[in-house]
Amino acid sequence: MNCIFCKIANKEIPKEFIYEDEDIMVFPDINPSAPVHILIVPKKHVPEMIAVDDPILFQKIFQVVQKMIKTTGLTGKPHRIGINGGGLQDIDHLHVHLIGQMSRKAEL
Repeated sequence: MNCIFCKIANKEIPKEFIYEDEDIMVFPDINPSAPVHILIVPKKHVPEMIAVDDPILFQKIFQVVQKMIKTTGLTGKPHRIGINGGGLQDIDHLHVHLIGQMSRKAEL
């Protein structure tokens, strides 16, 4: 498989993680759109959200999103959580964008 996120998960491509456990990895977006722009990525290859067939993985992803909101200091501050799908994503491997420390105007 030629998926960059799978290669990162398999340690074929070195990456420094903000957070990592047996199922999830978190690292900065390579092209950040705000001071905080990180990706929360399951290590298991799942093409997009509609393909998640494991409710525990789905739950774990969002537990890590909550943890990252706290870890990055975004609690109570403007932030956006985004998931692209249906071909809109650049990489066909489920990933959640946590983007923060933007102005309120930028959120609209």
